[in-house]
Order: sequence, then C-alpha cells, then structure tokens
Amino acid sequence: MRKKVAKFSILPVIAGCMFFSFSTREAANLEIEGYSTSNLDLNYTVALLEESEIVRDQSLERALPKLGKSYVGFKEALGFKESRGNYKTINDFGYMGKYQFGIGTLELLGIYNGGEFLNSPRLQEAAFYTNASRNKWILIRDIARFEGQVINGVKVTESGILAAAHLAGPGSVKKYLRSWGAQSFSDAFGTSIRNYMRKFQGYDTSFVKPEQNPRVDIEAFRA
Repeated sequence: MRKKVAKFSILPVIAGCMFFSFSTREAANLEIEGYSTSNLDLNYTVALLEESEIVRDQSLERALPKLGKSYVGFKEALGFKESRGNYKTINDFGYMGKYQFGIGTLELLGIYNGGEFLNSPRLQEAAFYTNASRNKWILIRDIARFEGQVINGVKVTESGILAAAHLAGPGSVKKYLRSWGAQSFSDAFGTSIRNYMRKFQGYDTSFVKPEQNPRVDIEAFRA
C-alpha cells in the first residue's frame, strides 16, 4: 500500500535512553505468550479525505451524534474525520469508503473486491474492526509501555494509538512512540500521528480484541 508522505527526523540519543529505562516489573508485564510481529506487514496506511474531495450526500450533512467515549463513539468519530461518514466515497488516491481503506490494506484483511467493499456498509464496518484488531495485536506492547505517558505534549492512550495506526500504519506508530516523538509521519494534508493521538484520545477501545492475523469472513456478507 502506497504511503503518501513520511517525514522522519534524527532520533535523539536521549530518546534511546528513555526507551530502555522501563522497570523490571513493567518489562515482566510485557511478556505476552506467543507475541511476535516478525512476519507481519507493518507498513500500510489508510488515508484522510479533504473536504473538497468528499462525494456530497444530503443525508451526511447532519452533525455527528454524540456517542460518548464508547467504541461506537470512537469508530464513528474516526469515520466522520476520514470521510464525513460516507460509505460511497473514493478519493484521488483510490482510498475507499467511510474509513478510507486502500486495496493493499483490504487484501491483508481478506477483502479482494473493491466494488463489493464499497457497496457494503456492513463489510466496511467489519473491515474497520478487523483492522483495529490487527493493529492492536501489533502494538500491544507499545500500548502497555506508553499508555499514560506524554509525548509531544499529548497524553498517550490506547484509542489514540489505534487511531494513529489507522492513519499512518502500525509501523509508523511504533517508530513514533519508541523515538518519543522524534520520528513522525504526516499525510499529504499535513495530518500527523500527534494530531490523531490528541483528537482520538481517551475512548474506550477495550471492545477491540487483539488478533495476530484476523480475516473478514466474506461469505458471511454474501448470504
């Protein structure tokens, strides 16, 4: 999947020292049986849609309902940010639907037909959860290490990490966290990991269960 813009800076020496300063107790808590990302593709992203690119729909001109800090509130807020909640939109880079998925990411999730994906809101919602589940697995140790820390003036939360992974891919989020914000990423519209961590912090994403290589059951959506 093509990344749009990536900006990286030199990792300060002090960042390395801070990263390896976790206590023995914290390290023990990070020993998760069977955890490994060695064979997983970490370099994929979704896209943010500029307002001028949105396919207009009268039904989408209403305000986003207030859903609080639940998982539903999280995904609806993120979908509204990505596309104003429009399941049918495609941007100039080929990113599709409410959550602006690229075909490369969809294939990782077991979805190979872009037209079928674009025409099924239920399939798009399943793809969002499945992608979040995959990202949570990849980033589970980083969530444990960095949640509650403050990086670049923003408190790190699980939901902020998952939102940032949706924007930039889990690989970019790992680099950002482990460099204490020195290695960053911004998309073509200037939206950064820091921006998404701030905007989507504090939601309850415990509903999302980490899974190493989840796949969407396409046949369930064809019945």
